[in-house]
Amino acid sequence: MEFKKSTLKDLVTKPSMRFLLFGGKGGVGKTTCATSTAIWIAENLDRDVLILSTDPAHSLSDSLSQDVSGGEVVSIKGVKRLSALEMNPTKEFKKYQDSIQAGEIEIPQELKMFGDFEDFQSISPPGSDETLAFAKVLEFIQTAEYDFIVFDTAPTGHTLRLLSLPEVLNSFFGKLIRFRMKMGQMWGKLKGFFKRKDDEDEKDQLETLNHMKKIIENANMELSNPEKTSFVIVMISEMMAVYETERLIQMLYQYEIPVSNIIINMIAPESLSCNFCQSRHTMHLRNLAEIRNLYLDDFNLSEISLSSTEIRGILALREFGKNLML
Repeated sequence: MEFKKSTLKDLVTKPSMRFLLFGGKGGVGKTTCATSTAIWIAENLDRDVLILSTDPAHSLSDSLSQDVSGGEVVSIKGVKRLSALEMNPTKEFKKYQDSIQAGEIEIPQELKMFGDFEDFQSISPPGSDETLAFAKVLEFIQTAEYDFIVFDTAPTGHTLRLLSLPEVLNSFFGKLIRFRMKMGQMWGKLKGFFKRKDDEDEKDQLETLNHMKKIIENANMELSNPEKTSFVIVMISEMMAVYETERLIQMLYQYEIPVSNIIINMIAPESLSCNFCQSRHTMHLRNLAEIRNLYLDDFNLSEISLSSTEIRGILALREFGKNLML
């Protein structure tokens, strides 16, 4: 895949751009970069912006100095047209469990044959964090409520599983639909021997499966469209981050997620009066040369110096965002 190089400012000011995903190794400043960008877009492009954290270990509330952890969209004080939401997988899964217990959501017959769902309240499936995060991503991809959505994703491993879910779920629903059709044909021949739901119920369930499959296919199209979506990698100038960044790039290519920008964050400044600080500066420059050698031809690199103060709260994030958009 080849994508035209552009600065972060070029990306966010592109009229068709709607989704920006920030990701990388843990502790590299993804949330700071994502939140600063969201503030800049809301204040400079006059667009309704949502920043959504899909990271189970949230830091969005801390970054904004405002509690957005309740699982509901919150308007951000001090920034017009900016809203935020921290995904709460536990709360979202509890809603789903309660809906099943109350009979509001029906367990498909195909799944009932694999076990007893009476005790569903105690079930917590493996990978439920990523599944529920992707469900929320699907929800907001389809909505026209926000002009621009910035995703603050989890560290690389979680993000890669999240990005692979459309492919996995699409395959699952495709198989389930085919299974449903085959079972329907078989039960049709044995109609006189089994008690089953009427044809309208069967048709409704099949339409629901087809509808969900179509939603996932549409999400795939949106997330792989470079005119609408871009993934911004955030890293630091250390070799462990370089290795993880390379892994992330390869997986983004595999899932056809557009990526053209890398932010190299927290570069230690020169400090002749501090041997330790100068040693870090020298190491970062050495690694920075390697990063440029690896990625400068194919990506736009933004190099951000380490701040002497904590970047937290709207004022600090606003200033940091100005540097990102240079």
